[in-house]
Amino acid sequence: MVSVDLSVVNVGLPRIAAGLGFSAVDLTWVIHAYALTFGGLLLLGGKIADRYGLKRVLLLGLAVFALASLAGGFAQEPCHLVAARAVQGIGAATLAPAALALLTATFPSGKARVKAFGVWSAMNAGGGVLGVLIGGVLTEYAGWRWVMFVSVPMAVGALLLAGRGVADDLHTGRSGRPDVLGAVLATVGMILLVFGIVRTDEHSWTSPVTLTSLPVAVALLAAFVYIERTTTRDALIRLGLFANRSVAGANAYNLIFGATMASAFYFVSLYIQRVLGASPAMTGIQLLPLALGVIVGSVLATKLGYRVARRTLMVAGALIAAVGFAWFGLISADGSFVTDVIGPSIVTGVGFGLCLGPVVSTATVGVASHETGTASGLLSSSRQVGASVGLAVLGTAAQHRTGQSATLEALNDGYALGMIIGAVLWVVAALIALTVLPRPSTAALAR
Repeated sequence: MVSVDLSVVNVGLPRIAAGLGFSAVDLTWVIHAYALTFGGLLLLGGKIADRYGLKRVLLLGLAVFALASLAGGFAQEPCHLVAARAVQGIGAATLAPAALALLTATFPSGKARVKAFGVWSAMNAGGGVLGVLIGGVLTEYAGWRWVMFVSVPMAVGALLLAGRGVADDLHTGRSGRPDVLGAVLATVGMILLVFGIVRTDEHSWTSPVTLTSLPVAVALLAAFVYIERTTTRDALIRLGLFANRSVAGANAYNLIFGATMASAFYFVSLYIQRVLGASPAMTGIQLLPLALGVIVGSVLATKLGYRVARRTLMVAGALIAAVGFAWFGLISADGSFVTDVIGPSIVTGVGFGLCLGPVVSTATVGVASHETGTASGLLSSSRQVGASVGLAVLGTAAQHRTGQSATLEALNDGYALGMIIGAVLWVVAALIALTVLPRPSTAALAR
């Protein structure tokens, strides 16, 4: 469900803009509002899950998600939809770390853990597939509002399943007050950072808007780090976690994963609709090779995970994804789905899927049981922050390349540049896996 809502709105963005009157710049906040509150509050969600019970927090997050989805479907103004997406992000930030921590607690080691994380990865990929497919179909045949309504029955179904199927005692029961101030500083800082980057589309880098928002964002994020370093009790995150090379490396890698995955679905969706001229429903279908490639890669990683170290899979996945992005960089204005989309989509998707399970499993290696929720929240946070900041940076670069021209050639050149930058980022991710993560002899997958 969380994965669906990361991708379901992409195909429907043009119709959403027309229906509610979004400007071209403001439309991206339909994505950013969800990703930033999700990523910014995940650490708080992980801490709450550690302290108040994983099942209880999971159920609360599902309820919030359902109500926000319902409200978003009835939005009458752009601000209504952006607000609903932000609340969806709050619900996701509450339930996601609790769900992942439940998985870690239930399958602490062995082949069962490898299989469990493989299933988790497949569900993430399956959500991406479902999101792009139903996003296009619902937008064209039922209206864009149904891309919000569709999450309501999913959340209700998950509530019923979790209520009956999740054990009540999988929690640490720790006392203390959550670090709300740290969460607010991190979230607002990230929002201002993305706002400053995105607004360079209308305001130059030397404009008062940019020169105000970016320094304030940096100051808030610096204040967040200072508070976390000096708070001896109830910090949002213990910075000492980053002394664990598996935690540090997995999260750095994951930032790039989030940045490139969000950008891939965004650019490819726009290329198919605006350059190739496909309808929303056809766009959803033509995005399936990218999403299905993630599932194939996830299944392959699960099978290889019994014999191959996590670090090796992460390096291989990064390099395969880099090849796919570089291939996407060759798209042309007079191209087609067969010549310009299907091949790089499959390669990129397989690269994504190959590293998805290993990076999730790596992020909690060597973490104490009472911090698994926090570590899980940190991993999910890094992906969402990476998605929002990465999309802002790559999208802005693409828009600057496109300029004010609305020709197919100009749009194509912008999207191609965004994908080429993504290829470079994946090479960086491979280097992170090689140099930061422990060697396979000390970090092999549990057998």
